[in-house]
Amino acid sequence: MKEGLFTGGCQCGAVRFRAEKLGRPSICHCRMCQKQFGGFFSALVTVEPEHFSWTRGEPAYFQSSINIDRGFCAKCGTPMTYRHPGGLEMAIGAFDDRTELAPEIQVNHASRLPWVETIFDQPVLEDPDFYSRQEQIISFQHPDHDTEVWPSMEPWK
Repeated sequence: MKEGLFTGGCQCGAVRFRAEKLGRPSICHCRMCQKQFGGFFSALVTVEPEHFSWTRGEPAYFQSSINIDRGFCAKCGTPMTYRHPGGLEMAIGAFDDRTELAPEIQVNHASRLPWVETIFDQPVLEDPDFYSRQEQIISFQHPDHDTEVWPSMEPWK
C-alpha cells in the first residue's frame, strides 16, 4: 500500500482526481485492455474508494462486459478507469507523478502480444532535429498538477 497525496487527470483537464492510498500497480495484457488503451497492454493501480475522489468532473463509462466498465474523459477520450465488482483501478498514465507506480505484477500474461517482451530492445532514434521539432509543438494538454481553473482550448472547433 502506498500512502500520500496522489493527483491526476485526463489530457484536457476536464476530469481530475486525488487519492491518499494506492494499492498494487499492474499491467494487464487482456484484449479488452489493449483496445481500451489503444496499446500493447494497460497499466493500472488499485485505489481505495474511501481514500479517492473526483476533484473536477467525472468520467463517462463504457460497459465492456457483464460486470466491468471502463471510464474515460468524454471530452478528450483519455482512458482513466477499470471498474469491476472487486473495486476500482486507475490508469497509471493519468497520474501527475508516476515515478512510484512501477507495475509489480502482470495479469492475463497468456494474452500478451508475442513481441511485447522485446520492444525495448529496439534501436533508439538519435536524430537531434526530431527532438527539436518536438519542442516546437504548442500543447493544449493540462499540466501535471491541479489548477483552480483550466480553460477549454478546443482547437478542433
